[in-house]
Amino acid sequence: MNILEQWRYIDLGRPNPFVAQTFYEAVAEAVSNDKSPNTLIMLNPGAPYVCIGYHQNINVEVDVKYCEENNLPIVRRGQGGGATYLDGNQVFYQIIAKNSEVVPKQVDEMFRRLLAVTVKVYQRLGVTSAKYKPLNDVVANGKKISGNGASLHDKASILVGNFIMDMDFDRMARVLKVPNEKFRDKMAKSMQEWVTTLKRELIEVPSPEIIKKVYVEEIQRILGIKLAKSEITQEEWSLFNNKLLPIYTSREWLYMEAPYSTRHPGRAVKIAHDVKVVEVDYKAGKLIRLRAEVKGKEIIDIRITGDFFATPKETIFQLEEDLKGKKLEETQLQSTITRFYAETGVETPGITPEDVVQALMKLKTLL
Repeated sequence: MNILEQWRYIDLGRPNPFVAQTFYEAVAEAVSNDKSPNTLIMLNPGAPYVCIGYHQNINVEVDVKYCEENNLPIVRRGQGGGATYLDGNQVFYQIIAKNSEVVPKQVDEMFRRLLAVTVKVYQRLGVTSAKYKPLNDVVANGKKISGNGASLHDKASILVGNFIMDMDFDRMARVLKVPNEKFRDKMAKSMQEWVTTLKRELIEVPSPEIIKKVYVEEIQRILGIKLAKSEITQEEWSLFNNKLLPIYTSREWLYMEAPYSTRHPGRAVKIAHDVKVVEVDYKAGKLIRLRAEVKGKEIIDIRITGDFFATPKETIFQLEEDLKGKKLEETQLQSTITRFYAETGVETPGITPEDVVQALMKLKTLL
């Protein structure tokens, strides 16, 4: 094998939910500042928890009361994607790289390149039907068997994903917020129809240690890197404990996306003579959920959420600001969205500028 780069490998074992879900951000900051080398982290969550995407709203996506009553922590991750239930039946891989010749900078290409490793590992474990499904999934026999997300942390590229050994479908359906129990039952049934696991695909489920071993072998072979097993640095622990953990455990972070529609229930709620609060979902390659306060046809305030990925992620807040004061007229919206993409250089894999325009135009149908 032609070795192109030297990387570090950290096995975090079975950490608590906040370490499992967010510690890699501390590593990403260190990598971005040239304090640490490019790094692969692997782990099993040490306890069950619920995780929501960066662009999601906790009150819309999760049954918070149920989680509190059952001592399930809720963690908002720093990446896009949807709400999910996670536990020790998953093995996580977290890749953090800067200035790497083997990690593409474009998000869609990064998924394609790095998920080739995940596919090969599943195949080696015995799931011969495993294959990559754009944008960010690995499937087996047409069913999802790995979910993945990507983002930037300053100058470092991040990809995170998992191997699903088993899944508690009933618990997964229970933690999500749904209109009624019939809907929940249907959702649980659909999950079992469209998501699979190593337990379902194989006679014997490999241990986390075997999964990690095979993954380490394949990422080195496919990417042409050399991994050296290492420990977390004191600086990384300090970054996590003193800077990141206080943010991720704060109420402000967890509830930061609360829109008008959580205070005024309903898909279209009349507030005053010509003022409405409107909520729409628009399914492109990924889900776009818009919640807006509209006066006549003018956008007064808007929140853009969903299970999409935006890189850099903070640009979505700029788009929300850019849309304030704009009218729900297709020509004006196209001009605004086109300018936004050009000025920010944002990448939204699976979502085109036209998708955003059409999602906004869907608001108009409820006025």
